[in-house]
Amino acid sequence: MLRVKILASAVPLLLAGVVAGGELVPEARPCIALGRASMQIATAPWQNPLHVSFTDDPETATVRVQIVDHADLADFAVIDDMRIANADDSCSVNAETSFVSISDHVSGSEPVIYLTQSSSADYRIFVQSRTFSVRDAAALVVGAGRGVRLADRAT
Repeated sequence: MLRVKILASAVPLLLAGVVAGGELVPEARPCIALGRASMQIATAPWQNPLHVSFTDDPETATVRVQIVDHADLADFAVIDDMRIANADDSCSVNAETSFVSISDHVSGSEPVIYLTQSSSADYRIFVQSRTFSVRDAAALVVGAGRGVRLADRAT
């Protein structure tokens, strides 16, 4: 009888965790390794992410990201079929992990990304992936680039 009571009290806690943004079985999240740190797409509100948004209007964009057709033309390329040694460890969450979140609303203080085919862009990306969307890759690259620029200004 005690086991039933313990199980009955644990089920609501598990459901609350899932609803709050947790997950029972962690899945691979889009991320990029930055030395010992990593940049990941945020999945929970407590991760305090950098917010980016996307626009279809090049005039309102603060960052332009070109989608290229070949990986050798890109500043950042994502290809699922390649295996890299220690890939699982390179994007583990640690104290140096940063998060980026894709927002539906444009904010004047956060990056606004315009995806383009034009060569006049701040970043060039190539994406051939089942886990990364072009928007995920652009958000991660812009977030990582912004973090590097902020660190350069601090020194």
